[in-house]
Amino acid sequence: MNNYLFKQLRFVRDSTIKQVKEMSEEEARTVPRGFNNNILWNLGHILLVHEKFSFALANEKMELPKHFAEVFAPGTMPKHWGTQVPGLNEILLLLSMQIERTGQTLEHRLEEKLEEPFVTSAGLELLAVKECLSFCIYHEGMHFAAIKAIKQQL
Repeated sequence: MNNYLFKQLRFVRDSTIKQVKEMSEEEARTVPRGFNNNILWNLGHILLVHEKFSFALANEKMELPKHFAEVFAPGTMPKHWGTQVPGLNEILLLLSMQIERTGQTLEHRLEEKLEEPFVTSAGLELLAVKECLSFCIYHEGMHFAAIKAIKQQL
């Protein structure tokens, strides 16, 4: 993964994982007053959105259990969680493996156009694989900030 975009993806992901590495399961599942979500939700959401933008939009197979969408999709919250919620260690392992898979799968496809343009919830139109990966960096950065804010409140 020599391309700078992949180096940024790796840097951001390593920063996210480092931020929560020493955290307990209980801390990761705590929703502080004033917040809708916890750190575990933010991590799972990063994982799910990256999977969609890096793989699904590039016509690659998403490699997450189907129930992850029910738990981590936009608009979901821990207060509505059922019993199939993955643990912190599982999420961290998947986050780590995901970046490697992204590089292996998409390293030579950065210029490839999407079958159809995709418009994000923020209104940004994505036309190519490299634009999807760039958006993943922005998205993860937003949730990294949320994780830091929640961590400060714990």
